[in-house]
Amino acid sequence: MPIKVANDLPARQVLIDENIFVMDENRATTQDIRPLSIAILNLMPLKEDTEVQLMRSLSNTPLQIDLTFLTTASYTGKNTAKNHLDQFYLTYEEVKNRRFDGLIITGAPVEQMEFEDVAYWDELVDIMEWSKTNVTSTLHICWGAQAALYHHYGIKKIPLDRKMFGLFRHRVMNRRLPIVRGFDDEFWMPHSRHTTVSPEDIRNHPELTIMAESEEAGVFLVMAKEGRQIFVMGHPEYDRVTLDKEYKRDLAKNLPIDLPKNYYPNDDCNERPLLLWRGHANTLYTNWLNYYCYQLTPYDWTF
Repeated sequence: MPIKVANDLPARQVLIDENIFVMDENRATTQDIRPLSIAILNLMPLKEDTEVQLMRSLSNTPLQIDLTFLTTASYTGKNTAKNHLDQFYLTYEEVKNRRFDGLIITGAPVEQMEFEDVAYWDELVDIMEWSKTNVTSTLHICWGAQAALYHHYGIKKIPLDRKMFGLFRHRVMNRRLPIVRGFDDEFWMPHSRHTTVSPEDIRNHPELTIMAESEEAGVFLVMAKEGRQIFVMGHPEYDRVTLDKEYKRDLAKNLPIDLPKNYYPNDDCNERPLLLWRGHANTLYTNWLNYYCYQLTPYDWTF
């Protein structure tokens, strides 16, 4: 997929080196089509890593995509250079009068806090409310999914005794909807989280449908409002070594961390991790872009 991004965004060169098609601004302006306008609210601490992961995940459709990266104004993290944020990111106040075909709200390393205690919670609530009128479909990832289920539907997160960490097998529960079109009956996806949600709470809500879940990792994919809201409990955007980096980072800090499950060959952290989820991750993002953004959005997105 041609992703239209700023010519000097560092993630652009990373993707070009991986032979992923990224369209520069000059070429994009000469194409006589309306690109999909996708916003990414990046709440992850290592924003540049997340940029690459998400752009890689969005790169498997012929649709042209115009990306807008968003950050919070009420909180500025310490892991991304200020000049990078100033150059490539906007805030909610700067886009609240715009409309987008799609919005991605990422996870964040704040899941062990109460939602209301998160520094930018009020701002996130404003964005989630805004998304109901100004966005065709919103894809929520990991903590972002738990936050949205709590805000929109009152479903509370549940602390886990041990971190859900590793690769887990999932089963498609509902094949009638396009979000899982092309999925095998079972598939692998990464998880890295300290909290979960109750499958019973979701099944008991008439507006929510569980699309895929795991016996060990629990609910993975939930949909509401005919795809206007989609919730992903894991991290399909993770690359091959993301869990490896998290594991070795926590080991170096002497934090309690288990070996990621089903990840290293022979459970040997010195072995190269197996990449078992990229195909289904790409299918998930492609289905979202095609069936819930492109097929549903109006051509003229004006007020």
